[in-house]
Amino acid sequence: MICYRLRCANHHEFEGWYKDSATFAMLGQKGLLSCPECGTADVEQAPMAPAIVRRGRGCSVPEEQSAVDEARTEAPPAPVQPTQPVRPDAVLSALRDVRRMIEDKCENMGKNFADEALRIHHGEAPERGIYGEMSETQREMLEDEGVEFHNIPWVRDTDS
Repeated sequence: MICYRLRCANHHEFEGWYKDSATFAMLGQKGLLSCPECGTADVEQAPMAPAIVRRGRGCSVPEEQSAVDEARTEAPPAPVQPTQPVRPDAVLSALRDVRRMIEDKCENMGKNFADEALRIHHGEAPERGIYGEMSETQREMLEDEGVEFHNIPWVRDTDS
């Protein structure tokens, strides 16, 4: 396996793992590489510091590269064209955006989600956005009570 540092036309940088350099080249020629942030297929190799990989250890990003990534200001994501085929990395990127928005704007109730949702539904707690976990039994109870809620796939914030 080979690890490449990649950059899209919108200056998003990310890692890609490939069987070998020939596989990477073939995927690039067929337009099958795409940015996980914005979905563009305009992707090229970014300069990267060499890494010495010892037996049993994975690819790591040098500290100075991590600092550059954190300090970099990102361009706004380009809209994904509806005429393009749906790319799994674009879907993951959208789900990450949804997760960040929920975490920023809603209150995490953890395992108390169902109880708090029911309290809000009955007017016993202030109406607000909440998120958390619930069991199948709690889900059925909320459905029986007529509480509106949505299941959202909770993807990891980053996929390394």
